[in-house]
Amino acid sequence: MARSLAAGGRANALSSGRGGARREQDRPSRLRLWLRRRRGLAKPAALGLLTLGAVGALGFTLYLADPAGRVQAVVETIADLGETAGFEVRDIRIEGRSNTPEELVRAALGIRPGDPIISFSPTEARARLQTIAWVESAHVERRLPGTILVRLTERAPFAIWQNAGRFSIIDREGKVVTSETLDAFGPLPLVVGAGANTEAFALYELLRAHVEVARRTQALVRVGERRWNLRLHNGVDVLLPEGQEAPALNRLAEMHQRHALLDRPLIAIDMRLPDRMVLRQQPTPEPSPQQRRPGANRG
Repeated sequence: MARSLAAGGRANALSSGRGGARREQDRPSRLRLWLRRRRGLAKPAALGLLTLGAVGALGFTLYLADPAGRVQAVVETIADLGETAGFEVRDIRIEGRSNTPEELVRAALGIRPGDPIISFSPTEARARLQTIAWVESAHVERRLPGTILVRLTERAPFAIWQNAGRFSIIDREGKVVTSETLDAFGPLPLVVGAGANTEAFALYELLRAHVEVARRTQALVRVGERRWNLRLHNGVDVLLPEGQEAPALNRLAEMHQRHALLDRPLIAIDMRLPDRMVLRQQPTPEPSPQQRRPGANRG
């Protein structure tokens, strides 16, 4: 009996010892608790990277096994997994936009918050953005897990182009950027005629070197798509020679400095001949019949 009790006591002690050991093993240490919390706080994007990596490897394997297979299906699968793994558009940042309508930019991007970011193509979006008149160049980035970054370089308004009765804003290269709200861009040079849009900036740069001439110039008029006239504010036309605008402007500025030429009551200043300057004066008004009578002006 005693032996039995002793054996039973030893068994109970052993059983108690094993249970205590299990309880000690089941009790999480501080390190385990910390690790569990870290795992609980892990971003879905991190898990998504592992998932997408596995699917990407699978897609590559399928491609090697069947090069003519359904690669597009694999891409769509990756996009779907990206959406479920937290890879969706949350923010669209647009930088450098001043004159470009925002709705045109967003339409060209072709993506909205909530859409899967993996299926978004920055290259295709960039190509669409650069078809917008105001956009000179565009840079598009996809920043995982959920940001689309767009940087625009816009065309700078240079002049107002009048052609065939229509007015447009152009940049230095002659690109039409808009035909609306022309007064929103402040005073701009006026260029007139077919072909004036692409050639005006070169003449404008020459004209800037002669302040007094530039100040009196109202418009740069392209004639026959080969040469220029300057239309002054007082109505005088200055006819410049084809391809010799720089020396002609030098002579014109010098004559004005000496003789106040541009302020005279003239119709035109013809500089098309290299060795002379022809001045066309306003016609003297003919006297009225009363003025023609002898002694009409006598008291």
